[in-house]
Amino acid sequence: MKKILVLMLAIVGLVTVAACVEGEDKIIVQGVTDTEIIVGNTAATSGAFAFVGLPFNAGITAVFEAINTEGGIAGRTLSFVTYDDGFDQATGITYTKRLIEEDQVFALVGHFGTPTVGGTLDIIQDVGIPMVYAATGINALYFQESPGNPVMAVQPIYLTDGRVMTARALYESLYGVDGDEPLPADAKIGVLHTTSDDGISIMEGIELEAAFAGREDDFIYKPFSAEDTASLTTAILELQSDGVQAVIIASNQAPFKVAAGLMNTQGLHVPVFTSYVNADATSIDAETNYQFDMYANAWIDIVDPEGLFGFAQSYWDFVAIMTDAGYDGTVDGKPNYTANAFAMAGYIAASIFVEGLNRVGTDELTWASYIEAMESEPISVPMGGFVDFGGGKRWGIASMALLKLSPVFDPEDPTDRTGWNWTKVRDIEGIEEIQDK
Repeated sequence: MKKILVLMLAIVGLVTVAACVEGEDKIIVQGVTDTEIIVGNTAATSGAFAFVGLPFNAGITAVFEAINTEGGIAGRTLSFVTYDDGFDQATGITYTKRLIEEDQVFALVGHFGTPTVGGTLDIIQDVGIPMVYAATGINALYFQESPGNPVMAVQPIYLTDGRVMTARALYESLYGVDGDEPLPADAKIGVLHTTSDDGISIMEGIELEAAFAGREDDFIYKPFSAEDTASLTTAILELQSDGVQAVIIASNQAPFKVAAGLMNTQGLHVPVFTSYVNADATSIDAETNYQFDMYANAWIDIVDPEGLFGFAQSYWDFVAIMTDAGYDGTVDGKPNYTANAFAMAGYIAASIFVEGLNRVGTDELTWASYIEAMESEPISVPMGGFVDFGGGKRWGIASMALLKLSPVFDPEDPTDRTGWNWTKVRDIEGIEEIQDK
């Protein structure tokens, strides 16, 4: 009986791992039928990060709904399976395995969050299932040259993110009373960083750029936890005593909001620079009257008044699709996500995935043919430049704009601030362009 059980388990394992098997006249691929392509993700749609996961998934859903309305791709409609992992790594790993082994999805689209992504990259590579767009930028997603790698990150890797925000802090003229002076040559810069993957990954980029500039000794690093506000307060006061003239907050959304709030109450009123993941109004407190400038990287750019790059048009394409799906607040009680950065990210994730399907077209759709199509030439990213998987590059987007937190006033009373919004102050630029300043 033991031998029979072992044999049965081995057979089940082979069936689970095997994504492609030879049929009589074609290759049968998991998640692909003559009429349907099944994809999925696991995301935080409850808990502290639901404000990211809900609009993110809404953007994905809206794209798939629009495509299905038009008849799908090569005669196949798109089905989206998603689970709520609450931003918990163990839960995310369990659901990722379920998507691959039980739901038999063709691809993971919008693989969500630092804990889950970091905990499942080995699984994804071992199995070989395409993963398009990771909703995180941990450095484990970076591969210098890896042809055929199923991991295809789109948004910037945190290493690049950290380098860019540090270059902005060092070389941009954003200081002084009028915000138009350069950083003094001997100025100290404080770095508040979480000890999770996102904070450490961003910090590695900060360290790299500080070394490139020969300014390692001018950076003061302080680890923090959003839950330990007493220790965070101490760290902020120490940076204040050290006379830092700028602070970089290396973290994702929830810790960033806490750190910025405590900087405000403790009187450390110096310019703050942070990650693109915080470039949304939901990442700050609308009621707080911040007494210092805040800047964030941004790889999405919807401000293109001269129409030179097509960013504005791709934004309105996004708005049209979200509106048709009801995410403008007018259908079935759905919220208005037409100006939400996380919904834009989900829209981009789905759009990039669909581009690969369109490139395969009516040819045989397999994991190998899909990845080959994605690597065939650079892909235009809606609202933001290009991503290039050619030659096995897995770098994500490497150029970003700079946003500044700006007050929003009541149009009937210009003295009444009603909230905050991020507005562009620098166009999309690469690291070398910023360094040249």
